[in-house]
Amino acid sequence: MTGRFHGAAGYDVRCALDGDFIKGRVGGKLAGKSFNLEITETGVQGTAAGLNVEVHLQDGALVGSIGDQELTLRGVDRVTGRLGGPIVGWDVAAQQNGKKLIGRLGGTVIGKDFEFNLGEAPGWIGVLVALVAFYVFEQVA
Repeated sequence: MTGRFHGAAGYDVRCALDGDFIKGRVGGKLAGKSFNLEITETGVQGTAAGLNVEVHLQDGALVGSIGDQELTLRGVDRVTGRLGGPIVGWDVAAQQNGKKLIGRLGGTVIGKDFEFNLGEAPGWIGVLVALVAFYVFEQVA
């Protein structure tokens, strides 16, 4: 799975889905950050740039956290959700069309687009990877 976050001014995201494991990198070889996630029977867990990532299935949604930020995602090929709390946070909306995922994190004015070639991965995995990439690359110093 490959993609780009925030167009020409943004950064690349590359990862591989190997069985139940998602291993990848956001950014370049020198200034990039790595992530390793595992899909379990009840959700996804792992690390991204030294932060814990843990989400589990609850009432039809993926609920959990990336580092210290709350995360909620709903849907499979049309995914909506939120990263962060109710006051300070980012809404996300994305749509899978075949092997392509197109989405936006944040609002109309202050938001960032992302686009991924999913390969064989479902849309929700692409959205989760996009949120992990955004958080570890832009929000963690």
